[in-house]
Amino acid sequence: MEFRTRIDTGKAGFELQPCDEVLLVGSCFANEIGQRFRDNGFTVTVNPYGTMYNPVSILHTLEKMGGELSSFRTVFLTLGTNHVYRLKETGEIVDNCEKRPAALFQEEELMVSECAAYLQQAVELLKSHHAEVQVVLTVSPIRYRKYGYHESQLSKATLLLAIDRLLHLTSYIRHHLSYFPAYEILMDELRDYRFYATDMLHPSEQAVDYVWEQLTDWCFCAEAKTFMEEWKPIREALQHRPFHPESEEYRRFMEKTQERLKAFREKYPLKGLNDEG
Repeated sequence: MEFRTRIDTGKAGFELQPCDEVLLVGSCFANEIGQRFRDNGFTVTVNPYGTMYNPVSILHTLEKMGGELSSFRTVFLTLGTNHVYRLKETGEIVDNCEKRPAALFQEEELMVSECAAYLQQAVELLKSHHAEVQVVLTVSPIRYRKYGYHESQLSKATLLLAIDRLLHLTSYIRHHLSYFPAYEILMDELRDYRFYATDMLHPSEQAVDYVWEQLTDWCFCAEAKTFMEEWKPIREALQHRPFHPESEEYRRFMEKTQERLKAFREKYPLKGLNDEG
């Protein structure tokens, strides 16, 4: 008997390699998945200019990064909302209101065509810096209570329709795009409230771990999975906090751990890997 709806993620059209540098930009859900990448030893950059929720702000982050984008073959863009805030004085869409009075801003909702256009600009910008870039689009499963739950669903639907529009563009764009159904996994497969945090809005640690497992099955190559298996005991050893750090036993333990770390670094020449992982 089957007691839940399972989301068939299939397989991505690319494979993430163990030494790929990964960029994640978007909502707080991007921060959660980014932390899983970091915990598992990958070289990752997450929201370098702060958490971004809408397609315009995500594009702004990529524009600010400029030439840094050439480092990333794999990029995750996680959309949270189609709501934006426009500064009345200049007409520009801002990424952060910086605690300025609400009266200075006008809240707007982007249409499907506008969301798709900004996302297309983002993909083309990434491709201009890395010809082989793979862009994974996701929609955050976190609902926005301040909009109202019906309005939040409309916002998510707008983002999903915009992504679908992008995925049906010419092969010039489609070749670099994938969609990972994080939203559907939370909404349809993990629909029970036991998979949510105490605010009943954010996914629990267990739920994020499950999404991470689905993501690794979806796009990680066999070597990347082996990489994680080899890194886990080293990371656990480096994080170990002994009762007697001055003991000879702990000294030998750390010497052995450093030898394993050195061998790991030689096998996987990762940028930015430190002794804490």
